[in-house]
Amino acid sequence: MSLTLEQVKRIAHLARIEISDAEALTTQGHLNGIFQLIEEMQAVDTRGVEPMAHAQDVSQRLREDAVTEGDRRAAYQVVAPETEAGLYLVPKVIE
Repeated sequence: MSLTLEQVKRIAHLARIEISDAEALTTQGHLNGIFQLIEEMQAVDTRGVEPMAHAQDVSQRLREDAVTEGDRRAAYQVVAPETEAGLYLVPKVIE
C-alpha cells in the first residue's frame, strides 16, 4: 500500500494540520516507508513461533498478597461531614 500526495493532504486536513506541498511530499515518503516496512513484516512466516510478552525470558518478582493495613473505615466515617448506612453523603451537583 502506498499513499498518494492527495491522500496525505486529505489526512492532514482531517487532522486539522496545515501542511505545505514540500512537507506533504516528505511526509508521503515517510508514511510509504512505514507501510513498506509493515508489508515486509507481515510477509514473514511466523507459524510455530509462540507469542512472547517480553524480548527477554524474565519473570516478575511478586510480593506476597497479604493485608498490610487494618480496617480504618469507622475512623474515617467519624470525621466525615455526613454519612448514612456506612456511605459518605455529598451534595447533589447534577440536576
